Amino acid sequence: MKALILVGGYGTRLRPLTFKCPKPLVEFANKPILMHQIEALVKVGVQEIILAINYQPDTMKEQINKLQDLYKVKIICSQETEPLGTAGPIRLAKDHIIKDNPDGLFFVLNSDIICEFPLDKLLQFHKQHNHEGTIFVNEVDDPSKYGVILADETGRIKDFIEKPQEFISNKINSGLYLFNVSMIDRIPLKPTSIEREIFPIMAKEGQLYQYILPGFWKDVGQPKDYLAGTVLILESYRTHTPDVLAKGNNIVGNVLIDASAQIDPNAVIGPNVIIGPDCQVKEGVRLKNCVLLKGVVINANSWINESIIGWSSTIGKWVRIEGVSVCGEDVQVKDEVYINQSFILPHRGITSNIYNKNTVIM
Repeated sequence: MKALILVGGYGTRLRPLTFKCPKPLVEFANKPILMHQIEALVKVGVQEIILAINYQPDTMKEQINKLQDLYKVKIICSQETEPLGTAGPIRLAKDHIIKDNPDGLFFVLNSDIICEFPLDKLLQFHKQHNHEGTIFVNEVDDPSKYGVILADETGRIKDFIEKPQEFISNKINSGLYLFNVSMIDRIPLKPTSIEREIFPIMAKEGQLYQYILPGFWKDVGQPKDYLAGTVLILESYRTHTPDVLAKGNNIVGNVLIDASAQIDPNAVIGPNVIIGPDCQVKEGVRLKNCVLLKGVVINANSWINESIIGWSSTIGKWVRIEGVSVCGEDVQVKDEVYINQSFILPHRGITSNIYNKNTVIM
């Protein structure tokens, strides 16, 4: 089998982190988002993965050999010269997908998605109904915010309804698909939306089915959702692989800490905290609902809540950062500074308080 991962976006919603690297390579739970997906695909038997790339192609290509060696899987790039939407990249990669593919099947994944990736269940269901496509769907509490999917009791999709004001379904497209290669010929080689232009036709012809995604699901493409996804994946680890989580008298709730990080025993960590490689957390620090990427230093008695601190940043003493703030790479925050719901671009020094929400420090 083969798979196509849509990694062509510019990552604007996750800035300032994506000024350093493409969004699929931003770490989530201490490994790149893309790595979570590749692991799941290899586990279900995928032998070749096509990356539909556009933004920062050289940076993406630099990681290919490392990932191929690590997972023993062939990874190739299909580069867009212009944005082709959510369906066009599939058509562009047709030759790669159909070559040496005796099963005639391929997965498609949006690169923003994090879940438990039960792709074996999707594969089994797809083979059972024996039609052209299957969509993983996710059940949500408030479907009025989304386009919802209507299906019959067998899972055959009948219709798509955009943001219904009255309840008709709570199932939405999760951005994970399995197709027969025959569906590629439905897509013209031009910018095309798979959701608005391809799926409705497939549904009308009875060729599209849904499968309800078990476990958690989150699009982590913007800071608020990235942090919400952190809570979900840590709880998943608690359920399935609790040994990976940190333990200790100063650990509160679900916490993931890289083995190379240095944590002072008088720092209180958690709940819902992820600390990356080579980080240093000093005495009296309090961390909640936050992520520290590689090489971050948090000096004594600082408080970080609901925020992401980018690579190699240094936070001074008695600093307070909260309100879904994001520091880019190599941000230097001086002692006793307060930062509230702000976004700080890479390589900036912060010497005064930031009170106003949604402030961007250029």
